[in-house]
Amino acid sequence: MRTIFTTVAVTCCLAHAASAETFSAEVWADNWFSFNVNGQQVAEDSVSITTERSFNAESFDFAADRPFVIGLTAKDFKENNSGLEYIGTRKQQIGDGGVILQVKDASGNVVNVSNADWRCLVTHTAPINKSCAKSRNPVAGQGDCAFETTSAPAGWDEAGFDDSEWANAFTYSERDVRPKDGYDRINWDRNAELIWGPDLEISNTVLCRIIVE
Repeated sequence: MRTIFTTVAVTCCLAHAASAETFSAEVWADNWFSFNVNGQQVAEDSVSITTERSFNAESFDFAADRPFVIGLTAKDFKENNSGLEYIGTRKQQIGDGGVILQVKDASGNVVNVSNADWRCLVTHTAPINKSCAKSRNPVAGQGDCAFETTSAPAGWDEAGFDDSEWANAFTYSERDVRPKDGYDRINWDRNAELIWGPDLEISNTVLCRIIVE
């Protein structure tokens, strides 16, 4: 498990910085995440998204005034827009994702965990047809290897954004995700759940948000 010691103050204005609370967060992701608070990045996975099989956990602190918005970007590794990995080898396949997190206040009380209360939007889906994984020459955007992508909406990780059209996060069991490499080093709150888009395999980039009161 990697630990980031930098504390980032995320407040509406400098005058309030001294009164902001300090929070600690723990995140495990397959494969990569970025963690924003009120539209500002607080932390990101220390292992590049281009790294295959990068399963790891991160711990970090940040400061914010409540209520605040957490905006989480989670990505599964893919070699290109086909959504596949190990292309051209015997291991060619569709990868799968998953992310879990918890946030505690300075007293160690859990103030938020990943669960179905989060709202999520999938911005990259591939391959549209899973038979793409069996193709001898998979080409992104062609045939079974078609993909769908959309831009992140402006201000999606800020207060005031209307996420009413976003779906609730889909929750998954440990058996579904098979978390490893750092996951078992964290004492997860019993209410913390592994979340992702509607499909662990073809939902490749997922934006998730929640307001912490």
